[in-house]
Amino acid sequence: MTETGTGAAAADTAGTLILAGLPIGNAADTPPRLRAALETAELVAAEDTRRLRQFAARLGLRIGGGPGARVVSYYDANESRRAPELLAALRAGTDVLLVTDAGMPGVSDPGYRLVTACVDAGVPVTSIPGPTAVTTALVLSGLPTDRFCFEGFAPRKGAANHFAALAGERRTMVFFESPRRLGATLAAMAAAFGADRRAAVCRELTKTFEEVRRGPLGELVEWAAGEVRGEITIVVAGDDPASVPREPADLAAAVAEREGEGVPRKQAISDVAKRLAVPKRAVYDAVHK
Repeated sequence: MTETGTGAAAADTAGTLILAGLPIGNAADTPPRLRAALETAELVAAEDTRRLRQFAARLGLRIGGGPGARVVSYYDANESRRAPELLAALRAGTDVLLVTDAGMPGVSDPGYRLVTACVDAGVPVTSIPGPTAVTTALVLSGLPTDRFCFEGFAPRKGAANHFAALAGERRTMVFFESPRRLGATLAAMAAAFGADRRAAVCRELTKTFEEVRRGPLGELVEWAAGEVRGEITIVVAGDDPASVPREPADLAAAVAEREGEGVPRKQAISDVAKRLAVPKRAVYDAVHK
């Protein structure tokens, strides 16, 4: 579609916002385009300027294309203030290279606000693609890859309801999580999706101590009870209705299992209905027969 009006005029004179995907762990994965962009950039916006300089030092790179080159911070806490400043620089004709600590800006990292501002203003946006934990974990998980969805970080509050709403999702699901919350998140997943649902926990991808743990969610909950460190990506198989038992005896057994975990019967019935995607009345009738 052809641009018209002030947006098109702005695009003729504006600089370009360049979203750069940094390696998710192994610096050797840095593509040549990213090396060149870091060395020639007029203005670099980084989630953590110190870590960016450490990353460049490991590669033997000097950031910036000359004495006027600048590196500024761009992170969650200052994004609302910094985005208008960067947009003004772009409108004035300066190219801006946006990088985050690992992965792609805007994907569970700062960047979305600036991208939308550029789109609204008619400022060009391009990308230097790089490694991503989402597809790396997906292909290592051993779970179906033909259809998948990325769910990012689960909410800190209401995780049980969040996962219950995803219980009927047919696609393979990919989540990010912190090691500190891993055990609680896996337990909430097991309650919502079923302890037998296949999953994989991918830790420290592309790094020296890379590890992939595969198995039913129930087993992964036990494993995560120990100390787990590093960057975490969780991959969970989608719902397979054909494999889910929905006979009355099976429904009653599922409720009894939840009650055995200390869940009140009314809540257990609701949980099972959501997890197995069956009417709550059917589960209620199965229990009371």
